[in-house]
Amino acid sequence: MNHLETEIVSLKRKTVEMWQLVYSQVDKSQLVFSNFDKNLIQNIKINEKMVDTFELMIDIDCENILALYSPVAVDLRFVLTVLKINYNLERIGDYANGVSKLINDLENPVSEELLRSTNIIEMFNLCKELLKDSLNSFETENNWDTRNILGRDKAINKINKDATIIVSDYIINNPEDVMTAMNVLSAIRKLERVGDHIQNIAEELIFFMEAKIIKHQKKSKSKE
Repeated sequence: MNHLETEIVSLKRKTVEMWQLVYSQVDKSQLVFSNFDKNLIQNIKINEKMVDTFELMIDIDCENILALYSPVAVDLRFVLTVLKINYNLERIGDYANGVSKLINDLENPVSEELLRSTNIIEMFNLCKELLKDSLNSFETENNWDTRNILGRDKAINKINKDATIIVSDYIINNPEDVMTAMNVLSAIRKLERVGDHIQNIAEELIFFMEAKIIKHQKKSKSKE
């Protein structure tokens, strides 16, 4: 194994570790939300600093590989893809941290009625499922699995789209619970962004494995 190959293997390992940490952040933020487990909030806050540290390390590694080894073809695409994935994972970590903070502001747990009617727990589960599937695609470099991720955020988007009316109705019937309802709505908005970032990751994986830029194709179609 030459120096470039060694660096690529190390870069992939660090990216997988960051991915797993970000998944754990989303999972813990779900527990904070569903179980009103405020003890986890500090843990998520500490791990958020670890996510930021990973982002910095991976950025530096990518820059060093580009500067020292001038990779081409699939190696170059891999490094460029990791740079983009690194950014998207860091943003997902931010949203997971932000969701947990919303619970920290509340005095009482979110009601079962609000959790059920908004489908926010289903939203968490969908985000975790897509995060896990995208990580598996990255590790196995299976382009078919990656393509199956594209568009699967539609269910997340629908929950987000329906949330405004559902939360409005809940507030009308439970005016004493306005702050909780608004925080749930804010969490739903953040999870919708998590779904967007996972789609961005899938598009970058397609670029790496197939040398195709899906994002630009989507923009061209939308203009037609």
